[in-house]
Amino acid sequence: MELDLDSLRKLLSKGSDEIERSVAGTGYLARTVIGVGTFLLDNEGNVDLLSAKQRVTYERFIEPLLGKTSR
Repeated sequence: MELDLDSLRKLLSKGSDEIERSVAGTGYLARTVIGVGTFLLDNEGNVDLLSAKQRVTYERFIEPLLGKTSR
């Protein structure tokens, strides 16, 4: 799976409000989503390295937000 690292970097640096809105009312913390995103950046976007819980966070929050930022 190819991950657009530039879009992810942009989301993490400039999209904190967007992340906050996406987690509102879900029980997840924005810092958790940011942590998973940072882990992905540190590991060249290798989603296969994510734990099961991290993968859920990625699929539920980061993946949809990256779809919005790449448009």
